[in-house]
Amino acid sequence: MSRTTAARLADYTPAPLSVARVGLGAMVLLAGVHKLLAPGVWAAYVTGWLAPWLVVSPVTFMLVNGVLEVGFGAAIVADRATAFAAGVAAVSLSATTAYLAVAAVVEGGFFVDVLVRDVGLSALAWTVLFDALRRSGR
Repeated sequence: MSRTTAARLADYTPAPLSVARVGLGAMVLLAGVHKLLAPGVWAAYVTGWLAPWLVVSPVTFMLVNGVLEVGFGAAIVADRATAFAAGVAAVSLSATTAYLAVAAVVEGGFFVDVLVRDVGLSALAWTVLFDALRRSGR
């Protein structure tokens, strides 16, 4: 592809950070919807040693998270309170990634596939947060 063709194509592409924001927001929103529709599927990620630390059952925990994720995901997609919502997503995904790493070690390799994915999603969330903070400071 020639440089001029690439430059012309670039003129028709959306801003990369907007794509990142909408992608993150859609993922959080859809994860929340799925947690509301099938909380038991998500509760399977709660290991036996973690469950006693929750103040509610794993299914209830997922239902509460589902409601919150729908709200935060919608806010990120709509670009409203983006820094706050992306900050919640970044911290939550990073904590989930850390938990999955511990669970992978303790449980003999469980959840490694999700751990690998969540490393990238955590970085995406931090990227959207940093962009929102920069935009709000201008």
